[in-house]
Amino acid sequence: MTISFQGEKVFLKGKPLKVGENAPEITLVSKDFSEIKVGGKQDKIQIISVVPSLDGSVCSIQAKRFNQEATKLKDCIVYIVSIDTPFAMERFCLDANAKNIIVASDFIDKTFGEKYGLILANSFLKGMLTRAVLIVDKEGKLIYQEICEELGHEPNYQAALNKINTL
Repeated sequence: MTISFQGEKVFLKGKPLKVGENAPEITLVSKDFSEIKVGGKQDKIQIISVVPSLDGSVCSIQAKRFNQEATKLKDCIVYIVSIDTPFAMERFCLDANAKNIIVASDFIDKTFGEKYGLILANSFLKGMLTRAVLIVDKEGKLIYQEICEELGHEPNYQAALNKINTL
């Protein structure tokens, strides 16, 4: 899949999942270095907001927006997945007063990025995750996916929220 970043073509390593496929359960690292399971079957609907780094301005906006929206969502859990270190995730959560989201990192082995096909294959951001929003139902099926066509643009929050409201 090809996206763009500041007008240049950027490719994704591997193939992204398709809506209707099982979302693999992946173990990621939390801001306190504990393990977090993302994807797979859970007792809540999962919104997985994927960003390259919480230090990026658009990434920060995206995480803050989902932190706000999480207060209005029932039966949902919101993950923000990046390749940031736990230290950076902790700093972001403190600075942004982000208490309604769960930050998780794929920095150790990039298994999430590989299994979900969301690793940037070229550009100076090579090896980071692209910007995306995924929704996984309680049975572990991917029911919504937006991979942002322009890495520097925010996702369509309303489309994701509309999908949640139809469940």
